[in-house]
Amino acid sequence: MSKTKIGLALGSGSARGWSHIGVIRALEKQGIKPDIITGCSIGALVGAAYAGGQLDTLEKWVSKLRFLDVVRLLDVRMNGGLLEGDSLMESFRDKIAQLDIEKLPLPFAAVATDLNSGREVWLQKGPLPAAVRASIALPGLFSPVTLDDRWLVDGGLTNPVPVSLCRAMGAEIIIAVNLNSDIVGKHLNREKRAQSAEPRDLFAQLLDKVNESLKDTRLSQWLEGIESSHEIPGMFEVMASAINIMQDRITKSRMAGDPPDILISPRLGSMGLLEFDRAAEAIAEGHDSVKRALPTIQHVLENR
Repeated sequence: MSKTKIGLALGSGSARGWSHIGVIRALEKQGIKPDIITGCSIGALVGAAYAGGQLDTLEKWVSKLRFLDVVRLLDVRMNGGLLEGDSLMESFRDKIAQLDIEKLPLPFAAVATDLNSGREVWLQKGPLPAAVRASIALPGLFSPVTLDDRWLVDGGLTNPVPVSLCRAMGAEIIIAVNLNSDIVGKHLNREKRAQSAEPRDLFAQLLDKVNESLKDTRLSQWLEGIESSHEIPGMFEVMASAINIMQDRITKSRMAGDPPDILISPRLGSMGLLEFDRAAEAIAEGHDSVKRALPTIQHVLENR
């Protein structure tokens, strides 16, 4: 009797994605090891490390990341994206296998989006680092990547939790990790954030610098002349909230049409897009999210 193939679909979510590490560790403790891995954006990065046998290396590195470390890794540019991403990817170089995808010990694929056609792109062969870099290229934040004569951006625009790709690769039971279940509206609650003890959002600080450079523009002066009883949301609030709405709506739409057998949803809505230095918190929540889903996980596996 052949073994049922288990697929693990790791979703997009920027810094929240370190929770994927906790999810994988918790599943391993239950004796669950996926046969197929698919990932989108940060899920592609963690999935690539796992598929290449280097998750330990990645976990040790992210666990030591501090705020200033993250700042040093971000190339602030205004050419295709706020951040270039080269320094960040260079830091990942020894955390993911320097192999072609088809040579990995575990079947793996990443999702990106074709900037020209808007179509979903499945990256199932070729250099692993290039596939990961394309999958994490969030528009407006990281610069797009050219690969096979196509400009590619973040797969979260088309398939934030790549269940369909996992199924197409032969998975019979699919465990999906959705990082976008509780994120809508989080960045607009300024008063709550100001009163909390949560760490500052690096993305907000970067965009504050951009806002400062726009102070003397005619558009800025015109906006300041508009009377309103409510404070106008800043560039960061608008951009982060728009990204969150997009990810949430696309995720719900895709999974409604192609639901996974098991859905794991870490609760990390309070974490900012670039707060990569909060790995311990994210990994712990990844563990906890598996514990909450354990009855469903056991039921599904026992009845297949």
